[in-house]
Amino acid sequence: MVRARSEERRADIVRAALEVIAERGYRGASLGAVAERVGLTQQGLLHYFPTKEALLVAVLQERDTWDTSGGRGREGWRLDLVDSLVEYNAMRPGIVQTFSALLGESVTDGHPAREFFTERYTQVREEMAKVLRLEFGERLPGGLTPERAAPLLTAVMDGLQYQWLLDPAAVDMPAAFRDFLRLLGQGTADAGDRADAGGTHGTDSRDPRDLRDN
Repeated sequence: MVRARSEERRADIVRAALEVIAERGYRGASLGAVAERVGLTQQGLLHYFPTKEALLVAVLQERDTWDTSGGRGREGWRLDLVDSLVEYNAMRPGIVQTFSALLGESVTDGHPAREFFTERYTQVREEMAKVLRLEFGERLPGGLTPERAAPLLTAVMDGLQYQWLLDPAAVDMPAAFRDFLRLLGQGTADAGDRADAGGTHGTDSRDPRDLRDN
């Protein structure tokens, strides 16, 4: 019972930290502000997260857990499921805002999230290459290998998030991503239409949070 309450309190703190970071950025977010939002003293919060950096790591891990269902990665994903993730992100602007704010800050030297994002992008590029190989084989219609196209796919996903956050009325993030899938599939059956129809390997209507490794 005590452990369950402790885990629930930790989850409350992480959610509060997400909100504060989204509003103020990591450097502008204080442990005191997070503690106040959950009804704790700063000393009480330090019982659960001894440093601001520890809380940041928990926030980032929680965000990826929501994307990959338990943090187990995107192994076995197909292109239509990546498309579904973009649609899912469009329904949670607060989480996307927090991630984007931290990503932008992390490029500065000494930022505590820099190592996390560096490792994360290495992993995501590898996973997106596998997704593209499953969809197109060893060469995309335009001639690129999956490894060369993977950074482009990753960049479009995150770059669209920034544009959408700044002007959601002008940028339809899911529709723009499907347009990019069509560009990837030029010269073959339309990749965007395949994604809308459930992909070439069958329809999968699962919520991205429920995906599991094959």
